[in-house]
Amino acid sequence: MSTLRTEYSIERLHERQQGKLPELLGVHIIALEQGTLTAELTVRAELLAPNGFLHAATVIGLADTACGYACLAHLPETARNFTTVELKSNFLGTCTEGTIRAVAKGVHLGRSTQVWDATVTAPDGKTIALFRCTQMVLY
Repeated sequence: MSTLRTEYSIERLHERQQGKLPELLGVHIIALEQGTLTAELTVRAELLAPNGFLHAATVIGLADTACGYACLAHLPETARNFTTVELKSNFLGTCTEGTIRAVAKGVHLGRSTQVWDATVTAPDGKTIALFRCTQMVLY
């Protein structure tokens, strides 16, 4: 099992996202520990679908970023990067304002693949999405 690499701090991950999609979405990492990462995103009008509800791609963007950053921070010592080979999301609710949160948890932290689950919650704490992705570790 891979362990948390100390060189990947919250600050370093925030630096990596400058000028990239996670910054555009407004992803903010709030916690990084062994086997888990928590990130938030404040809902704003630009992130809503035309129907007025939170766009599914916004929720996936938060969940995928949380899982991706967690994977990066837990890569095996000799690995150089990773890439997503599969992702899936089930939507259970939505919201139109406030701050949503994704908690990514490592399910399988192997040498060739990693599997991460994220639960995305609305400001009231209700689950709005369950997300899973599989990452291929690159050497």
